[in-house]
Amino acid sequence: MWDFGLYVGLFAIAFAAASILPAQSEAVLVGLLLAGEHPVWILLMVASLGNVLGSLLNWMIGRGLERQRERRWFPLAPARLERAQRVYARVGYWSLLLSWLPVIGDPLTLIAGVLREPLWRFLVLVTLAKTGRYLVLAFLTLSVMR
Repeated sequence: MWDFGLYVGLFAIAFAAASILPAQSEAVLVGLLLAGEHPVWILLMVASLGNVLGSLLNWMIGRGLERQRERRWFPLAPARLERAQRVYARVGYWSLLLSWLPVIGDPLTLIAGVLREPLWRFLVLVTLAKTGRYLVLAFLTLSVMR
């Protein structure tokens, strides 16, 4: 069944879930998988695309914040920002594989922007993490259905 509105809704909830907004894309995806009325691969693709693009928005906001680091209101003191950049240079970009986690995942994508993570690497790691999470969730859901 091709229900365009359903896919737009799934995309929107997945996009919002990658932001600071409280949204549960996993619950929506599981519900749609349990209904069994839509192709699994399309549901996974739509949810993953929405979630990755939401994380990309966080990265872009972080890049914009980084340009404001000389402002008094900037949340990190220059010394702390330099320390964070050193730590991130050592192990930081691998932390993006944890971007799927609740609570810490969204700030990680924002920090990656502040610390100027290259876009190509950001997209590769976040796409792996976010899509991997939805794949595992779909596998577990569909296994329970059988």
